[in-house]
Amino acid sequence: MLKELSASSFGMGAHEDVEVGRDLRKPLLRTGVWYAMQGEVSKQSTLSRSAKNLRSGSVSVLLCVLIVALGSAQFGFSCGYSSPTEQDIMSDLDLSVSQYSMFASLVNVGGMIGAVMSGQMAEHIGRKGALMIAAVPNVLGWLAISFAKDSSFLYIGRLLGGYGVGVISYVVPVYIAEISPENMRGTLGSVNQLSGTFGTLLAYLFGLFVNWRILAILGSLPCLILIPGLFFIPESPRWLAKMGLTQEFEASLQVLRGSDTDISLEVDEIKSCVASTDKRITITFAELKKKRYWFPLMVGIGLLMLRQLSGINGVSFYSTTIFESAGISSSNVATVGLGAVQVFGTGVATCLPDKAGRRLLLIVSSSAMTLTLLFVAVAFYIESSASEDSQLYSIMGILSVVGLVAFVFAYSLGMGSIPWLIMSEILPANIKGHAGSMAILASWITTWVITLTANLLLDWSAGGTFTIYAAVAACSVVFVILFVPETKGRTLEEIQSSF
Repeated sequence: MLKELSASSFGMGAHEDVEVGRDLRKPLLRTGVWYAMQGEVSKQSTLSRSAKNLRSGSVSVLLCVLIVALGSAQFGFSCGYSSPTEQDIMSDLDLSVSQYSMFASLVNVGGMIGAVMSGQMAEHIGRKGALMIAAVPNVLGWLAISFAKDSSFLYIGRLLGGYGVGVISYVVPVYIAEISPENMRGTLGSVNQLSGTFGTLLAYLFGLFVNWRILAILGSLPCLILIPGLFFIPESPRWLAKMGLTQEFEASLQVLRGSDTDISLEVDEIKSCVASTDKRITITFAELKKKRYWFPLMVGIGLLMLRQLSGINGVSFYSTTIFESAGISSSNVATVGLGAVQVFGTGVATCLPDKAGRRLLLIVSSSAMTLTLLFVAVAFYIESSASEDSQLYSIMGILSVVGLVAFVFAYSLGMGSIPWLIMSEILPANIKGHAGSMAILASWITTWVITLTANLLLDWSAGGTFTIYAAVAACSVVFVILFVPETKGRTLEEIQSSF
């Protein structure tokens, strides 16, 4: 009976491939038990108004997004942790500057390892299963850091945490894109970046009041909540359809769209897309020459690399140093303020992708980044030629800080969140695992390069550093205009078929 159903839905040839894939790829976590309970409730004739509202499609999707966004908050907390803890960790464990720099950078090394594995992991055991595997080492990593007696435990903990966020950085935006209705995908996709910036802000803020060991314990909380939360949300319906799990696919989609919603049209569209997709687990490098493969992969990698090469992590990781060079005495408090600006800017941008469109926001954001970075560069150039006790020196210091704040806000409006959203939307389903891993790996390598070189460049010339970053931001404007497609108001199946 199951074979007949699958054959009628996807075609006999496709069915055979799916059966092979099903032996290799099974969901680690089944559909959430909370949704099963909701299904039972829906059978009852009398329901309270709150129960009906709870089962509405928009509420269901939003709850799923908020749960998986805990992983993004973990990502942001990991990135922000090293800034407020540097002096305390070096003092307590007697670390040198180079040893602490190694500790801070290992999150990028772990992220690279996680990125390599993330795509295939998400394809083999499902999006929820991959998040579970990412969450567990994250928690263990934070515990290792909290109880560290020497640098070795710090390094192990940072590597484990980096591995977890490397997987999370791919799986969370993909899961959100695959469960969201087309008219909400931009807004919900932006929650990924908003949650990440909020996690970074919390690390900066709590770092002012608690020591580094307690801060590490606090860092484990998002994933400690995420782990049980994964049991209460459905697996991605598009992944279930790809695996040939027809009944679970339709049940998952029905829950996400609401019990009273007619999902037949969306079901047929997803089935048609799956039926026309190559079911092979891998494709050859020769086949990447096809535009339907190389073009979306190039766009995804290009956007993720350009957002990093514009210097955002250089500013985030070394904001204290930058503020000190600008003459700001309370550099830690200023760093918290910069984090708050990023959260505010990302929050403002959350509702814009589905209204203004992805391309327009990317163009506006990268153009504004170019102008603000040039402004900062000019301010630092003038400051370097002025006497430290002159009024001009003080004015240029203030203007450089204003420019940095404007840069972070401009970044948050588009380049902060939309590249992740575009990447999750445009990659074809049959290469999403491999291509997604390649895109995330490229992003992590670029992050590592910027983190490694930013401090050296700032020592060389602050004005020159920001001039380089401004040139990259200008390249981003050209790249978006020439290559990035508009995905607003289109289903994932329509986007993929356009290539």
